[in-house]
Amino acid sequence: MPLDKPYLDVPGTTIFDAEQSRKGYWLNQFCMSLMKAENRERFKADQRAYLDEWPMTEEQKLAVLAADLNRCIALGGNIYFLAKLGATHGKSFQQMAGSMTGRTEEEYRNMMIAGGRSVQGNRYTGEDGDAQPAHQPQGSGKYGLL
Repeated sequence: MPLDKPYLDVPGTTIFDAEQSRKGYWLNQFCMSLMKAENRERFKADQRAYLDEWPMTEEQKLAVLAADLNRCIALGGNIYFLAKLGATHGKSFQQMAGSMTGRTEEEYRNMMIAGGRSVQGNRYTGEDGDAQPAHQPQGSGKYGLL
């Protein structure tokens, strides 16, 4: 019997639940491997070859190669694991968050200092707020971290 997941209706948000955890297990394990300097060097030297050592889906590998963090999250990635990927590319968490909202680091910082996104139009999927999928770069590959 499938679980009721009313939280799936939060625009611009992917809840990391048990299903997402199972989906992203190897993607997140790959990210954890980047905690070791020798693995970061191997990844940076030949990203595709290093990724091919992991039993991830091709879609997950392509999302990592594009540094498309929103796509990685949609495919089961957890932001705390993905932070290791961002750090490997020399990016701060703020730069990562900016890339995920389609904003520059400065635009993202200014939005957060001003109080973050408005809840107007962002309470449920289907409204017209700025966090709605139609206004976000999720999975487009256009706003990768690099």
